[in-house]
Amino acid sequence: MKLSAEITMYPLQDKYLPIIENFIDHLKSYNDISLKVFPTCTVIIGNFDVVMQVVSSSIKWSADNRDKAVFIAKFLPNYEAI
Repeated sequence: MKLSAEITMYPLQDKYLPIIENFIDHLKSYNDISLKVFPTCTVIIGNFDVVMQVVSSSIKWSADNRDKAVFIAKFLPNYEAI
């Protein structure tokens, strides 16, 4: 099943832009998803299990890098947002 996930990151630091850019670069390292970056969110599309794993591991990656952030996500099963 296809899944579209829209994710927005809100770093809890003053210098937030480099943190967001690093997170997006990390997402771009995955080859088995489609990715579209918008000014207010990033959309990830792919197989349901793959997208969920990418979201989960990317949030963990961010936490492991000591980036304190709030993540807001929307999930649209059986839909290709882009």
